[in-house]
Amino acid sequence: MIVRPRRLRSTKAIRDMTCETRLSPSMFVYPVFVREGHNINEDIPAMPGQKRYSPDKLPVILERAVKAGIGGVLLFGIPEHKDETGSEAWREDGVIQTAIRTAKREFPGLTVIGDVCLCEYTSHGHCGLLKGETVDNDSTLDVLARVAVSQARAGADIVAPSDMMDGHTGAIREALDAGGMTGTLIMSYAVKYASAFYGPFREAAGSAPSFGDRKTYQMDPRNVREAVKEALLDVGEGADIIIVKPGMPYLDVLKTVKEAVNVPVASYCVSGEYSMIKAACANGWLNEKNVACESAVCLARGGADVIITYYALELAEWMREGWL
Repeated sequence: MIVRPRRLRSTKAIRDMTCETRLSPSMFVYPVFVREGHNINEDIPAMPGQKRYSPDKLPVILERAVKAGIGGVLLFGIPEHKDETGSEAWREDGVIQTAIRTAKREFPGLTVIGDVCLCEYTSHGHCGLLKGETVDNDSTLDVLARVAVSQARAGADIVAPSDMMDGHTGAIREALDAGGMTGTLIMSYAVKYASAFYGPFREAAGSAPSFGDRKTYQMDPRNVREAVKEALLDVGEGADIIIVKPGMPYLDVLKTVKEAVNVPVASYCVSGEYSMIKAACANGWLNEKNVACESAVCLARGGADVIITYYALELAEWMREGWL
């Protein structure tokens, strides 16, 4: 007698009970753009459904995040003034510091993550200090540490350096510990590729470089072993969580990194991925709920413990509705 394996043909309840990959709203992180000023609640044309908020308007969207039960929010600051050194990034009453204080005052139980980088704050749009037209890695480290400390003092639970400077995690960890902020975690963008998928974000944050590109300090999309090296270096310097960015196009990298490190791994489903889904669905080519949910499942299946996504609020709602 030949015994043939059978596919699972059963009710949704049984499929849900036996599925191999499970998601929870608590694993989602929602990125939010905060623009300096007052009474700002403006649409981002390149990212339909996303907005820029001034700090006073931030509680509206944060309340939705809390009610949705998502794991946290990742705040990106957009200052009114930019200069060569990005000095607004570490100002104690700067836009990101004000936003963090607002978030923790209004929703003390919400995990607040501050993006640590200079590209939104520099007049040239690069992620570090310049020496001529070259980003000077070593001189940037002290500045990044200063930014991280200012965010931690404002109340950030986690700081997330996204600059891709060598040694940034160690410099930030040392500065945080020296300032008595040993409990502040570091979520490092250790594996951040020089990707073409960041375009909508750069429009939203006003962070496109004014000359050249970021290929000298972000990773070559053709490399995978380099991702493991970068991740292990940052873990060795004190990173508590590692980010792989972008998301869906880099599932192989996500899986490889997940197998190599002993800390949680986050996948960032970036602006270009979000906007592509939005555009296709607006044209009636795809079903938005199905595609967004499947994308999140794929990232979790690939090894993501944390998923940073502009769909976080919708995904949590769709989970309650039984789509996931």
